[in-house]
Amino acid sequence: MNIILLSGGSGKRLWPLSNDIRSKQFIKIFRTDDGYESMVQRVYRQIKSVDPNATVTIATSKAQVSAIHNQLGEDVGVSVEPCRRDTFPAIALATAYLHDVMGVPEDESVVVCPVDPYVGDDYFEAIKRLCEQASTGEANLVLMGIEPTYPSEKYGYIIPASGAEIAEVNSFKEKPDAKTAEEYIAKGALWNGGVFAYKLSYVLNKAHELIGFTDYQDLFNRYDTLEKISFDYAVVEKEPKIQVMRFSGEWKDLGTWNTLTEAMDEPTIGEAVLNDNCENVHVLNELNVPVICMGLHDVVVSASPEGILVSDKEQSSYIKPYVDKIDQQVMFAEKSWGSFRVLDVEENSLTIKVTLNPGHGMYYHSHMRRDEIWNVIEGEGIVTLDGKKREVGVGDIIEMKAGTRHTVTAVTELKIIEVQLGSEISVHDKQKFGRE
Repeated sequence: MNIILLSGGSGKRLWPLSNDIRSKQFIKIFRTDDGYESMVQRVYRQIKSVDPNATVTIATSKAQVSAIHNQLGEDVGVSVEPCRRDTFPAIALATAYLHDVMGVPEDESVVVCPVDPYVGDDYFEAIKRLCEQASTGEANLVLMGIEPTYPSEKYGYIIPASGAEIAEVNSFKEKPDAKTAEEYIAKGALWNGGVFAYKLSYVLNKAHELIGFTDYQDLFNRYDTLEKISFDYAVVEKEPKIQVMRFSGEWKDLGTWNTLTEAMDEPTIGEAVLNDNCENVHVLNELNVPVICMGLHDVVVSASPEGILVSDKEQSSYIKPYVDKIDQQVMFAEKSWGSFRVLDVEENSLTIKVTLNPGHGMYYHSHMRRDEIWNVIEGEGIVTLDGKKREVGVGDIIEMKAGTRHTVTAVTELKIIEVQLGSEISVHDKQKFGRE
């Protein structure tokens, strides 16, 4: 089974735990035997439990690649969009990646789905059947239609020709008001969950027809010139040979704090205390300070280095315009090698806590407008300064003047307090030299 997971999102609706780099799918809120996992980790685990041999490719922006490798490892395929161009170019690029880079034959089926649904394993069993249905060639596209549980205004609707499990599609309807949604549901309409399957050759040919490119690399190089258009508008709504397969299992879109907290296994994550008069209160605390809630009802409290949110759950859905007004640097991010958390910001200094995973290292790099000081507080590693290597451990201090080429590789989990000193501290002041 070949699966393309679409991973996008700006991270505004789940502020302050999400940001432009750390979108909602990377927030670890689901309890496991040994800690917590994120939406993308949960979905990836579920896919592999249903089909251990599944080829998983994540279509995403450059900003999310490090977090994906941090959470899923280096083996997962990643189709990187050089810039945002909506879902048709993203799916065309990922399909070309499967064919030209991964060597997937044109007659094999591919399933596209969002990276962040909250579903049971039966959802991926259904996706496997969807993939098999696409292989029959009865239709060029096979969609998954979600059985509606209420007249939602958030989703588009698919009108099937019959009540059969697999049916022809009569029409598509845009996101309606609640009254119109009730009318659609009365006619047997299904939610459009953005899940569909096709033979690789179908989308590859469509992409060549609508874009005109030679191969994956050519499409990648020209990506910023492509028209921004959704897959639904470019392909789905123009395709006459299309089917829909019903799915009636659990399916939730955890796009707001209100819906996200419904999926939490416990009321608190992190250091938090709720008194007995609290009702329907959830706390997600990533700060190393306690949060105490007294007598609150229907409230979500979220605290991270980015900020603190205290909101009525229903009102939390309207957070985006307020977050848009906030202009601050990213205070926490996961990288392919580990993570960093900003501890202190001053006019001429920045203090960061860096955590490197065992066996991982930063790119060999230098800065022209700032000095850096590393203080190792946990673990062991190997530092390289201008080509010279040395072992470091707890208590070691490493000083790097502007222009010094440097990197560090973790032998065990390595934690470093990094102090940046300079009058122009910027993420753009970095020259990479590859891995040392």
